[in-house]
Amino acid sequence: MVQITFIQGDITEQHVDAIVNAANSSLLGGGGVDGAIHRKGGPEILAACRDLRAGHYGSGLPTGQAVATTAGRLPARWVIHTVGPVWQAQEDRSALLASCYRESLRVADELGASSVAFPAISTGVYGWPMDDGARIAVQTVRAADTAVGEVRFVLFGSDAYEAFAAQQ
Repeated sequence: MVQITFIQGDITEQHVDAIVNAANSSLLGGGGVDGAIHRKGGPEILAACRDLRAGHYGSGLPTGQAVATTAGRLPARWVIHTVGPVWQAQEDRSALLASCYRESLRVADELGASSVAFPAISTGVYGWPMDDGARIAVQTVRAADTAVGEVRFVLFGSDAYEAFAAQQ
């Protein structure tokens, strides 16, 4: 059974096997968590993402999917990139958000990672309501069939931390 913890902090400083990046489909960096991971991880991550774009992911990483690269200069071994859905009031995209967590854990299992740090996927500029995003994230991780022993939700800001901690 996976041990789930919640901390308020900087995901780029986590000493875990894999850090999950809330990426955009281009895989070439962006704002928020994505930008922070690329800046702190250094050019190795961008080079690995460019290699992915030159190969199987020529048109980008589809929403809800996940793929791994080196972690570059981060304290983790790998970065698992996943593309969360943009929240839409008129359309239920919760299955895509859940897929981000499930697919990231599947990739972590393939890598042999025993500890994974997740951000609050899609709850920033993609507009997903924090309470609902926290519920989907925690329920999906709890239900996942994974060999990962520790999942750490690393949350930026007290509002995010409180929303996730309320899911215990």
